[in-house]
Amino acid sequence: MPVNRQLLVPVHRTLPWGAVGAAGGAGLLLAALTRTGEMGERLSLPLLRAAVLAFALGLVFLLDDPARHTTATVPTPRPVRIALQTALVVPAAAAWWTVALLLVPPDVRPPVGDLTLEAGAAFVLAVTAAAAVVRFTEVTRPGLPVAGGLLTTAVLALLLWPERWALFVAVEDKRWAAAHDRWAVLLAAAALVGMLCTREPLRRGGWRPAR
Repeated sequence: MPVNRQLLVPVHRTLPWGAVGAAGGAGLLLAALTRTGEMGERLSLPLLRAAVLAFALGLVFLLDDPARHTTATVPTPRPVRIALQTALVVPAAAAWWTVALLLVPPDVRPPVGDLTLEAGAAFVLAVTAAAAVVRFTEVTRPGLPVAGGLLTTAVLALLLWPERWALFVAVEDKRWAAAHDRWAVLLAAAALVGMLCTREPLRRGGWRPAR
């Protein structure tokens, strides 16, 4: 679509590459810790999951737009703008994940396909949460509150998530396959909700954060 090509450069310039890059750098440092000897080997799975969370915390800033209340009147629909923002960051996320995996020694690297599923679900959840805040509130910078919520949710999930629906299991755990079936459902649900939340905001005059 011509309109998409015309939007590509300006949308690229508005993306929060600094936040994504900082989060990605922190994640790669965590992944690199798997190369630090016996402890790194033993903690390779938790370290990779922590790296995924770090990168996801950068993605929540993807939809920050201080001018969102003025751009709401532009002819290009919001779903198209959000789709372009997401499409532009996908190659960077894929490259980052490839490097993170390569930093883990092959003999202690968890199953790549299953971990990629977990990473994809986390990344989609991060963007979906930001999209939901944009749709249901007047917030122009959803990144910071969503980052706090995502981090809190991750910690609570580790501590309180029911064992019968376990998501964060060890490779040798017999529930590994079932857990990743649940990750697949979570990814699909997050993608569906995310698409619904890309529509124009539900209302105006909603909640605004205190300055």
